[in-house]
Amino acid sequence: MDNDSKHRLVILVGSVREGRFGPVVSSWVAGQATAYGAFDVEVVDLVGIDLPLALPDASPKHAGDDYPRPAGMAPLTSALAATDAFIVVTPEYNHSCPASLKAAIDWHYTQWAAKPVAFVSYGGPAGGRHAVLHLENVFSELHAVTVRDGLAFPDYPAVWRDGVPLDPAVHGYAKLLLEQLAWWAGALRTARAAAPYPS
Repeated sequence: MDNDSKHRLVILVGSVREGRFGPVVSSWVAGQATAYGAFDVEVVDLVGIDLPLALPDASPKHAGDDYPRPAGMAPLTSALAATDAFIVVTPEYNHSCPASLKAAIDWHYTQWAAKPVAFVSYGGPAGGRHAVLHLENVFSELHAVTVRDGLAFPDYPAVWRDGVPLDPAVHGYAKLLLEQLAWWAGALRTARAAAPYPS
């Protein structure tokens, strides 16, 4: 598949916590996505991006390109706007997603619309599924399409070694996630090119 026909994919590392495991997971996911061949992959790490919790009075839905974001957020905004699909890599904090990830989502609106979002989560016994359930609800409000099949890693310190999941079946689950994400990325890119999304 040539570069022009590939879908642009942003893998978003949602945790900025000290000692976080997110970069390990996102690096492996990026390798899987690159090997799959349908995506031009960019990993976007929220560490170092200016993500204030206090939002402007205006809504990003109505302000559009005039929304007053911090200058340090510009690379994130550009990456989100330019991509065709997302994979969100998230841990679970207190049965939800990290504040850093929610802030990154809330500072944007049109950048998510009519694009597919898949999830790779990790955590304790639930494997981050509580965080994903919350995020699925959030992204539906933003007019994104959430992919049904994701990856979850319960008790993740015990199931990874040297940057790779120990369960060989995970590679098949990753392929299914990428197949569904590529299908939606192509369908929605075609639809966005044909007509503006009515959000």
